[in-house]
Amino acid sequence: MSLWSRVAGGLLAVAIALPVVRADAADVSVAVAANFTDAANEIGAAFQRATGHRAVYSFGSTGQLYTQITQGAPFQVFLSADQATAKRAVDENNAVAGTQFTYAVGKLVLYSKNPSLVTGEATLRGGAFRKIALANPSAAPYGSAAMEVMRALSVLSSLQPKIVQGDNIGQTYQFIDTGNAELGFVALSQVIAVRGGSRWIVPDTLYPPIRQDAVLTRAGANAAAARQFLDFLKSAEAVALMERYGYGKGT
Repeated sequence: MSLWSRVAGGLLAVAIALPVVRADAADVSVAVAANFTDAANEIGAAFQRATGHRAVYSFGSTGQLYTQITQGAPFQVFLSADQATAKRAVDENNAVAGTQFTYAVGKLVLYSKNPSLVTGEATLRGGAFRKIALANPSAAPYGSAAMEVMRALSVLSSLQPKIVQGDNIGQTYQFIDTGNAELGFVALSQVIAVRGGSRWIVPDTLYPPIRQDAVLTRAGANAAAARQFLDFLKSAEAVALMERYGYGKGT
């Protein structure tokens, strides 16, 4: 084989190995509720493989992200952790009417790194711990759900002095992981792949459904790639990924 043949063959192999980049590939700026971090990252990779477009994420509490949107942050898609904030975005003309839908239904978990601490609602009633973490209920729907659980079990007043609040559900998990709180309320998606510890998947009869809604923002109104991202969230591939992280199916 000639030198040129070997070089050409090598170049062909490199070309085959490289991903095909579409000429119209675009970045989609997405504001994402912190509980959806891991699932979003996998969905973003799948979206890029399927379309060539790249999802660029900003994670935070739903309340904080919406405040940024109202202040002109150029997010094209908003993945809220509830329905109310997505609806508010539409009502306040910060999102496009007719684009809102439930992409996932979240599940709340009481979790501890201590393998024997969490045994169910009895753990909350017993109160044998110094600190319990939850996300700020005024900004994070999972924190609001946690408050509803404690009210439903009539333990909120006794546990109130032990509550530490994270700015979002990601920080709440960090409080537990670092030992700053012995246990806390987090999203099932955050601990579904975590080995060890103890957990109680809170019955959904104790809190309102955490229906997480997506919406196209005004900044993304004319962005075809942003609309494709919303469509991809409804695809069988995306739904399967979400279910793997413990989310219920949306609409």
